[in-house]
Amino acid sequence: MARVSVQEVTCRSALNRVQGMPFKWSLNPYRGCAHGCHYCYARATHRYLNLNSDAGFSTALLAKTNIAEVLRRELSARGWRRESISLGTATDPYQPIEGRYRLSRACLEAALDFRTPISIVSKGTLVLRDADVLEDLAARGLATVCISVPTVDAVAARLTEPGTPPPAQRLSVVERLAARGIRAGVMMAPLLPGITADEAHVAATVRAAAEHGARFLWCGLLHLDAGVRAHYLDFLRATFPELVDGHLRLYHGKYAPEPYARRVAERAARHKDEHAVGERYDVPREAPRQLALL
Repeated sequence: MARVSVQEVTCRSALNRVQGMPFKWSLNPYRGCAHGCHYCYARATHRYLNLNSDAGFSTALLAKTNIAEVLRRELSARGWRRESISLGTATDPYQPIEGRYRLSRACLEAALDFRTPISIVSKGTLVLRDADVLEDLAARGLATVCISVPTVDAVAARLTEPGTPPPAQRLSVVERLAARGIRAGVMMAPLLPGITADEAHVAATVRAAAEHGARFLWCGLLHLDAGVRAHYLDFLRATFPELVDGHLRLYHGKYAPEPYARRVAERAARHKDEHAVGERYDVPREAPRQLALL
């Protein structure tokens, strides 16, 4: 394992306005991610900081130590309308350094105090530590937890997302959160052409999500943004060299061709229907005040 360094920084703002998503704001306590997923689009954010976006993305991390304080200031503003927040859109809020800094927990506590709906996207099992806060949020209809499980194939997961907990552990998180009344489900994304997007992998992952009580399952296909394209192709050359030419044909730009993307989406939809798993997660809202490659 490579040595991880953490730089403590302060932020002037906590919330980032987003467009075209089911939530209005994003919130990221950390920059960089020790999970080191080779497909992660957030690698580009390290380049903005003049940091290495290959190995450096998973070893040179930044922790915004004052983010909860800044978040509380923003949530207490007269104009705040308790709009939906997504915690962990760029880097994982429950990567291992959260155990030391507890910034994600502090942000959840702020959301609870200001009755603000919040959803979490994570591959980290550490989210279970904060089940007590999530229970309180869930009781008010303010919490949704999306556990990212692109595949239940442990070998494929170890190769493509080397710093993450095994898929079985992540599915256990879904089950344990759901048992505590917290709305939890699976984000089966990104599906990787030639690795995890085929019929067998998709079927196995959807079935496992259903068996572990996932309230919803959302899926998405690999996007090769400019900031991750070179890194991912280098990963393929080193690990799956037989897939490189196919990816170059498939991904002339960021997105795979619509016919292929539709075929993968229909494949996933078929299995979700079979197991009666919801299509996607709903953004939490405040409860009523009275209460093969081709």
